[in-house]
Amino acid sequence: MGSATESSALLPPAIAVSGDAADMLARRVHTEPLHAYRSPFARDAARILHARAFRRLAGKTQVFTRLRGAPPADHFRSRLTHTLEVAQISRTLAMALGLNAELTEALALAHDIGHPPFGHAGEKALDGALRAHGLSFDHNLHALRIVTWFEERYPAFRGLNLTLALREGIVKHSRDYSSTDHPELAEYFLDRFPPLEAQLIDLADEIGYLVADLDDGLDSGMLDLEEVRQAVPLFRGFHDAALREYPAAAPRLAAYDALRRIMDALVTDLQNEVRRRVTKLGAATLEDIRQAPERLAVLSREMESARAGAKAFLYARLYNSPEMEEVHAHAERVVTELFAVLMAEPERMPADHQAQIPTEGLARTVADYIAGMTDSYIESLWEGC
Repeated sequence: MGSATESSALLPPAIAVSGDAADMLARRVHTEPLHAYRSPFARDAARILHARAFRRLAGKTQVFTRLRGAPPADHFRSRLTHTLEVAQISRTLAMALGLNAELTEALALAHDIGHPPFGHAGEKALDGALRAHGLSFDHNLHALRIVTWFEERYPAFRGLNLTLALREGIVKHSRDYSSTDHPELAEYFLDRFPPLEAQLIDLADEIGYLVADLDDGLDSGMLDLEEVRQAVPLFRGFHDAALREYPAAAPRLAAYDALRRIMDALVTDLQNEVRRRVTKLGAATLEDIRQAPERLAVLSREMESARAGAKAFLYARLYNSPEMEEVHAHAERVVTELFAVLMAEPERMPADHQAQIPTEGLARTVADYIAGMTDSYIESLWEGC
């Protein structure tokens, strides 16, 4: 897990994105006066937090909000509560490493803003519908469209006018893009890795949903405690430790304690592995991070193996379970059928979306409209078709 010294050492200060208003990463497309007491990245975080697309995450599925035929269960994660959990993990990591915590938190708040309704099942269905028209759906690129165009809150410009660092991180936090395939993204340094603040988001997301999905899976009854213990050594070890420390604890509380310990171990391991890799590389500046031979925000080999094993279990027993297959099939049907209806009858879309058809094309416009919907809204629209 790393020593106390390892887990408290800060990275060289020049590795962090400065946040200075004169830094090119703090620049906006449209020039604005500096705020009296907020940094550029604190303003970005606030703009995301107040965006309509962010609020709509409350009505979008993370893994499930209910099983088909069952009443809603408000204590399961939504896309919004997942985002808030990732923001907490990300800010903690950034502060522990001496990185720019305000930038990291803002990126975490924005990392899922481009997801369509029905979680990954909805995204897969929307991508499939677009591919029939020679297009595709990528939630990172859709998030960029949201913050640069769809959000309308300012009379002086379209979009949220976020800093270059926020826009680059939205695009590149979880994957790299080729300038050949995406010439429209040229301003986002496609030949270099993103800053560590952005790289951390992908791992914070992995940690957040691994622990949360084990939690929701156990709470829902879809996962059996003993089965989790047998199939996930990472859980079993920490669950045994919780039972030794709290032998009289209720089963539910012992499981919660094990999940808390898993999160702490993963976050600590990530911190220490980042420090180890930065030291091994001899990196001292942000440019060193950008020019590194590979991304530096990763788990140790041992912990990555444990995480991957737990994730494989969740795919087999939760994400692709018979119960969830029915949920996914319904999501695919709703998205696919509504997409077809709107392609045939674009007048069903609001006027502002119809106005985009000449420039964006009908298929992309329909996809943009659907991607912005909450689960309940797309259900009601589909039922009315």
